[in-house]
Amino acid sequence: MSETRKLAAILVSDVVGYSLLAGADEDRILARLRTLRSDLIDPTIAVHHGRIVKRTGDGAIVEFRSVVDAVNCAIEIQRAMIERNAEVAPDKRIEFRIGIHLGDVVEESDGDLMGDGINIAARLEGVAQPGAICLSEQAYWQVKGRLDLKVSDLGPVPLKNIAEPVRVYSLEVGPAVQPKASPPAPEKLGPPRLSLVVLPFANIGGDPEQEYFVDGVTESLTTDLSRISGAFVIARNTAFTYKGKPFDVKQVGRDLNIRYVLEGSVQRIGKRVRVNVQLIEAETAAHLWAERFDKPVVDLFEMQDEIVSRLANQLGAAIVSAEARRAEKKPDPDAFDLYLQGMAWFNRGPHPDHLAQARTFFARALAIEPNNVDALVGGGCADVWEMFDFVSDERAARLASAETSLLKALAAAPDNPLAHVWLSFVKTYSHRPEQGIAEAERALALDHNLAMALLGVAMAKIFVGRPEENETYIKQALNLSPRDPFVFMLTANEGVAKLHLGAYEEAATWLGQSVAAYPHMAITKFFLAAALGQLGRIAEAHVEAEAGLALNPGFTIKRFREHPDCDNPIYLKQRLNVYEGLRKAGVPEE
Repeated sequence: MSETRKLAAILVSDVVGYSLLAGADEDRILARLRTLRSDLIDPTIAVHHGRIVKRTGDGAIVEFRSVVDAVNCAIEIQRAMIERNAEVAPDKRIEFRIGIHLGDVVEESDGDLMGDGINIAARLEGVAQPGAICLSEQAYWQVKGRLDLKVSDLGPVPLKNIAEPVRVYSLEVGPAVQPKASPPAPEKLGPPRLSLVVLPFANIGGDPEQEYFVDGVTESLTTDLSRISGAFVIARNTAFTYKGKPFDVKQVGRDLNIRYVLEGSVQRIGKRVRVNVQLIEAETAAHLWAERFDKPVVDLFEMQDEIVSRLANQLGAAIVSAEARRAEKKPDPDAFDLYLQGMAWFNRGPHPDHLAQARTFFARALAIEPNNVDALVGGGCADVWEMFDFVSDERAARLASAETSLLKALAAAPDNPLAHVWLSFVKTYSHRPEQGIAEAERALALDHNLAMALLGVAMAKIFVGRPEENETYIKQALNLSPRDPFVFMLTANEGVAKLHLGAYEEAATWLGQSVAAYPHMAITKFFLAAALGQLGRIAEAHVEAEAGLALNPGFTIKRFREHPDCDNPIYLKQRLNVYEGLRKAGVPEE
């Protein structure tokens, strides 16, 4: 029996309490149900281009061309049932639960459908209230903005026999309201934000021994990009229907209703492998971002992991930037639009003006949705950045504010890796470095691509008096994300570790790299001045100290000494190296 995989909008319906109804008067209920099917349900499904896959006793599984058709069909049926039940006693009413999901399905040669797409839709029907419609997040993003209904976000809901919780939205359907005038025809619903497909990479040269490596890159990227907050990534099985076939990017975008296409190629040249990747905007076919890897063939699996991790890090920032540009043009942005714009400002670096802009957008998002997890995390990380640079006189207040926001985010989303990352910094800088390490390690367990989580572990190692362990984590983070927008923090951290160890030459090298990568952070210049002072390069040390004071005129050795953030005796002893270097560099004592 042949089968075909495809993306489909699936509607599953069922009668509420059918056994109880049938037990009271089975013949009458069956007759009413047949009438409903013949003069309401089946005609409504046909009008909205649906195909009845199978009857399930008192319910049905229906396939639609689009989620919009499925939802409109469901709303029409539920509203008609409200009218039909108006004169019926409550204990005799026929009411439907409906679940709708957009997902990957397998179509058998006889037209039957199987797979997770069906299973999830069926489980969504089971959690719907009588007369309501439950949509998965994938389905909801297709119709968001088109719904003139009350929508309840039920959050991630564990569904029976489904591996991961599914975010569920419930539509509460009321009687249809007749408009006073005919409304204009609705605009075509565009693709959801952060929606993309990773097309199978091309195996240039056709080496069959390399095919598993090429497919592995595609599959792993699909999985890793799905971790981006709010991302809608087309399933691997659907993406692989394009394998080995010519395609038009714009048509792929229309077929899958997505904004971005990631395509690439792999070519083996002697003992080296070259990987080319490009991110394309589906609507315009414009190239937004490209990367090339040219590496020696040593261990293909290890190289695959490295390539995928680097791409996932860089793509996350590229897509957020593209989405933020779109959000800027919206006259009425929602909370997620505002969050994206906040992140775009944040990713520009920890300049006070950038952080102020980012914080403004996060605050606007929270004004719309007070429990928006992304905006809560964004506000927390902005507070942490400001505390890093010793610019603010309200370090304790910033730490407290960040911890409040991040704990609130984790209460709603316990497995949010970014919330754990930023909470690790909060705990490390508030005399709890051991807890900081635990939070960073939790983040890495949730998302192994987070270079900032490796920084969290490394930074805490300095605070617990083990700076010699720092380098392993920093080099791993640099290998994972060498073009990270915050790479200057990685090199600065390693420089501080060397400064604590008295390895002043290495400290100056690492800190010099950090200042070159991002010259607007005062504390890094002060650390570099300290390293140069300890090396006896006094003139250079004075230049860096003056540059630091130009950015932060209120910085003094006393102020820095009064905020050690940790009482570990080894840490405090090693910190004396910094104070002495700052004095030699000419930084004011008080």
